[in-house]
Amino acid sequence: MAAQADDEVQPVTPPTTPANRARALVALMTLDEKLALLHQVSPGIERLGLAPFRTGTEALHGVSWLGTATVFPQPVGLAATWDAELLERVGDAVATEVRAKHAADPTVSLNVWAPVVNPLRHPLWGRNEEGFSEDPCLTAHLAGAYALGLRGRHPDVWKTVPTLKHFLAYSNEADRSVTSSQMRPRVLHEYELPAFRGPVEAGVVGAVMPSYNLVNGRPNHVAKELLDELRSWTDESLLVVSDAAAPTNLVESERYYDSHVTSHAASLLAGVDSFTDNDTDSGPTIERVRTALEQGLVTERDIDTAVQRLLHVRALTGELDRDNDPYASIPATSLDLPEHRALAREATARGVVVLTNDGILPLVGDDGQSPASVAVVGPLAERVLHDWYSGTPPYLHGLGSALDARLAGTEVTVVDGADRVALRSSSTGRYLRVSQGDGTMTADSPVPDESACFDLTDWGDGVVTLRHVLTGALVSGRSWIVRADAERVGGWVAQETFRLHRHDDATWSVKHIGSGRWLRVQAGSGTLVAEAETAQDAERFDLKTVVSGEVAVAEAAAAAQAVVVAVGNDPHILGRETEDRPGLALPARAQALWRAAREANDRAVLAVVSSYPYALGEIAETAAAVVWSSHAGQELGPGLTDVLVGDEEPYGRLAQTWTAEDAHLADILDYDIIASRSTYWYSPHEPLFAFGHGLTYSTVEYVGARLADDGRAVTVDVSNTGARTAHELVQVYSAAPEHRLPVPRVRLAGHERVTLAPGERRSVEVSVDEAALAVWDVRTHTLRVEPGEYELRVGPSSGDLPLMVRRTVAGTPVGATAVLGTTVRAADFDAARGLVLAERTRERGDAMEVAAGRSAGWLELRDLDLSGVGALALTVARRGPGRATVTVSSDVLASGRHPEVCQVPPTDGPYDWQTVTVPLTADPGAAGLLRITLGGPARLAEIVFG
Repeated sequence: MAAQADDEVQPVTPPTTPANRARALVALMTLDEKLALLHQVSPGIERLGLAPFRTGTEALHGVSWLGTATVFPQPVGLAATWDAELLERVGDAVATEVRAKHAADPTVSLNVWAPVVNPLRHPLWGRNEEGFSEDPCLTAHLAGAYALGLRGRHPDVWKTVPTLKHFLAYSNEADRSVTSSQMRPRVLHEYELPAFRGPVEAGVVGAVMPSYNLVNGRPNHVAKELLDELRSWTDESLLVVSDAAAPTNLVESERYYDSHVTSHAASLLAGVDSFTDNDTDSGPTIERVRTALEQGLVTERDIDTAVQRLLHVRALTGELDRDNDPYASIPATSLDLPEHRALAREATARGVVVLTNDGILPLVGDDGQSPASVAVVGPLAERVLHDWYSGTPPYLHGLGSALDARLAGTEVTVVDGADRVALRSSSTGRYLRVSQGDGTMTADSPVPDESACFDLTDWGDGVVTLRHVLTGALVSGRSWIVRADAERVGGWVAQETFRLHRHDDATWSVKHIGSGRWLRVQAGSGTLVAEAETAQDAERFDLKTVVSGEVAVAEAAAAAQAVVVAVGNDPHILGRETEDRPGLALPARAQALWRAAREANDRAVLAVVSSYPYALGEIAETAAAVVWSSHAGQELGPGLTDVLVGDEEPYGRLAQTWTAEDAHLADILDYDIIASRSTYWYSPHEPLFAFGHGLTYSTVEYVGARLADDGRAVTVDVSNTGARTAHELVQVYSAAPEHRLPVPRVRLAGHERVTLAPGERRSVEVSVDEAALAVWDVRTHTLRVEPGEYELRVGPSSGDLPLMVRRTVAGTPVGATAVLGTTVRAADFDAARGLVLAERTRERGDAMEVAAGRSAGWLELRDLDLSGVGALALTVARRGPGRATVTVSSDVLASGRHPEVCQVPPTDGPYDWQTVTVPLTADPGAAGLLRITLGGPARLAEIVFG
């Protein structure tokens, strides 16, 4: 064949990748079409073959809010398995059900809003149930596995496109859209970012959602530097979707911008691609971005970039090439499949953690004998509860019925411990009853029969629910006419919760929490309504206890050979999205029920079913056993039963510390875990149950450990010295007691699961994550493992590490940093007090300023080689009027010199930065610290050493 002439080179057709498809579609769109795609709910473009679309199907632990779907354990329970392979299978099952919902209704998005990877920094966070672990790397490992299941393993087409939530430094609900999380660089890079970075680098997520809060004074929805950092971890397109109403918050609650046009422009320029705002009404978003374009605040190219990222996500799922979508054949009937039921039960059982055990568990002995009678008591003895992000389960199996089904020949008694009460109206002299088929209640019953009785459950902090005895319906105040018509507590604002108020005359009034109104009985009709403004205007009731819950629990416990006391929380009450927990304590009523059972029967097991840890106090010491499960969905009862009776050996380990008491917690708004000594990394307090803790029904001995030649793995010898099979989780933690910086007391460096038969001894190799040895160097802005000696401690939990090997990292020890001619950011301090991090400008950069309520504060830069430095050029500004000062001192000032004090000149606002020069005369060759004190409204951005 003749050679082809150079001028006849044939054009190369670009491969039909998702990116190329998205790019080609954008080129064909009109401006109006592109603007319409920027809102969460976008219309179709028929001429281009684009169907209507919306971002976001909730898939936290199953498909939510779309009808019947398999409900798996909450993420905090999935994390207790420490089992990435299991979590991938759960994610895959959830993705199948998302695809099934999509097959039934194509408007169901294949962009799923899960997983949540915010580290569980503080156990009072209301959304604790949504996260995985307080350890960011374990979070990344497990959430990445769940995301991989959601994504699928097909090389070209994604089953669904996962979205990481919520970026960044978000773990408080109180004032969440206006509070600013303090992220010093070390905390940011060592603790916060790794939880997000792992899944992004692994290529298992296609989108990220910023959080409502601010970081260092700047709302996360306009934090371009943070979003740029996020996108730097991957070469692939990464969609950024706003949280609901967050664009509006920038103006209305945060007041960071004066107009929605400016705020939308800033969000788009920062890297937000999709606006979740104004529900399904896209009009305001389109108008605001169009106006921003007309005013020159953004360009059409900025809009194109966002639209291309949106279309890229749609292309990943095969939407733009349906003939090659391997998942298109999943039918609408792929819900509640038998294998999904089995997987839900497996995940539930594996997430159960045995916290203490005096030998009462398992309930079924090795000889197959079970107790002749078991009492299951407490508010969660049979209830299976939902959280806000639960789907609608196809069925519910509670603990009491599951134990009854499993323990053939055993008499199982279930008592929920609620007080059965009747409420006699002072105004009518009659008892409240359900008088209508719709649940309407009237005060017209002459006697407290079953139609006029309610089971009152106290969830703590004065919050109660009332369930009608005859119908089983909860009393609800969703309408001003109060009705007993709810199946469960639920809704964005729970309508089924009340508070009782006792008057001086011993009568009671009832307040509906959701509306803030008090209940009263209408004159004439006797109908119960929620409309009184005050307790004085409310109806007064005589509260008659027909059956005491404590007495019923004690009687049942006394009559049984063993008793299981099931307590915990309702995920819609006293800790959920929008509401942080009031404290760590188990509710007083739950404690009373425990005491009633324990005093009647010393073979009492405490089963805690909850979204978060509790401080159990003496209960942990007096219980024959304590076990924990998250709210695990439809298979809660059977999965928990599998462990209690010994059909499944205990597998779960805590992925979050159980703190002993509230006093050991830092303020929930204090995100500086180094300074506040928070999380198991830094806390000096003995926990109730340590991170990583969990028992087996056997005994495992840690025999020896040795370091691999390259130092990147530890081989651990473990032996099962008991009579039952043991699922042991071998854990390795790093420590560096001689480090020059404050570093974690211990930090998870690796873990490996091993199953040991009775009498079996195995050698387990545990890889060591180098990140567990690294610190963020504030001078070089890199993560690095400094030379020196490290300890690798080995054991079954962070609080039980009987073995240790040493690892020496070679290199030149870190000395003082020569700073002559360099610029150091004030945010890169080594220590600070009375100052906070704040935004340098609205768009970028960090600065330091005096904290609210303080008159002054200081920061220190340590280990500085100040040789040759004669002056400092300080970049300063003012937060407002008043005397603003900057004082510079050092422990190496030349003899006779005093700290230099300068005034910050008047500036035009907090972003009008000026330079002031301060002389600094240090001893020749001196190395030490520099302290800079800010007074009044002074702000400091950086220091130039000249």
